[in-house]
Amino acid sequence: MKVVVSAGGTGGHIYPALAIINKIKEMEPKSKFLYIGTTDRMEATIIPELGYDYVALDIKGLNRKNPFANINVIGKFIKAIDVSKKELKKFNPDIVLGVGGYVTLPVLYAAQSLKIKTFIHEQNSIPGLSNKLIGRKADVIAVSLPSSLKYFDSKKVVYTGNPRSEEVINVKKVDKQKYGLMRNKKLVLFVMGSLGSNSVNDMMIDILPKFANKDYEVLFVTGKNYYDKFTKIKEIPKNVKLVPYLEDMLGVMKDTDLIISRAGASTISEITTLGLPSILIPSPYVTHNHQEENARVLEENGASIVIKENELNADDLLAKIDLLLNDKVKYDKMVQCNKKLGITDSATRIYKIIKDLIDA
Repeated sequence: MKVVVSAGGTGGHIYPALAIINKIKEMEPKSKFLYIGTTDRMEATIIPELGYDYVALDIKGLNRKNPFANINVIGKFIKAIDVSKKELKKFNPDIVLGVGGYVTLPVLYAAQSLKIKTFIHEQNSIPGLSNKLIGRKADVIAVSLPSSLKYFDSKKVVYTGNPRSEEVINVKKVDKQKYGLMRNKKLVLFVMGSLGSNSVNDMMIDILPKFANKDYEVLFVTGKNYYDKFTKIKEIPKNVKLVPYLEDMLGVMKDTDLIISRAGASTISEITTLGLPSILIPSPYVTHNHQEENARVLEENGASIVIKENELNADDLLAKIDLLLNDKVKYDKMVQCNKKLGITDSATRIYKIIKDLIDA
């Protein structure tokens, strides 16, 4: 099949898009792909390096603080539609997939105007503006979380889970000794995204010494921007290890007992697929506060504990970590609640939907 994929801005959009591409390639190796993204976001580097044909659109998201700046945004949007139409006519795809980010809006709008079939995947509990707009005319909308179903036409929307789930299942477990950790001790993993979080890291300076007498170990991913700051701390307990970034995050998560993290869509998919208990600290700096909404879905289903960033303190967090690791009944229940929410064959489900759409 011939497929155009559009997704951009963050890894939470890009990596699910790549998971769908990988599944299509697995099922139909002769498939051809064109990826349409932005000129200056993550996908502009990641996708060409993977060898896919790439078209870059000069487009920006809406400026919510300065409405007058949106005059330029609208101009770029109209031009992006024209560019998208030309590229779609040239490539002649069987279907166009939108997997999140404002760049998808002109691409799918162009596809719909050309009567090309369109498929959308929404990762977050609250859909972004682009998906709300183009979802009205999309052929199928797939969602990662059941709480998202209500935002779309019930005749078009389907709960598939996040396509990253199958990649999580297939990743090999990483030996903890690689990071100086012991195989026979429980592991608590702290990670706040690839760049880290300034506010959470400030709290971590206070909490690190308090792990000294614990019978579990801690792997703290500082984020690339903050690693040097932590290496200057003189007394770090022996059961605490610091790294700036984990290239093999999923493999480490497979041998983790508890994760403390943000609540992005991909993270939610990973921990539910693995059945991994978590303490989630949603980022308050995202549109529509969707990370907290993501996290609350897990909390309401008994799969996680949620702490708002402005309510975070070292002693409370430490108490919650100890509670989970020492209460086997509560811990095992959280494992099972996560697994009930996790879908382990999402990419396969999405492939079948796309295949049926094309063949219809």
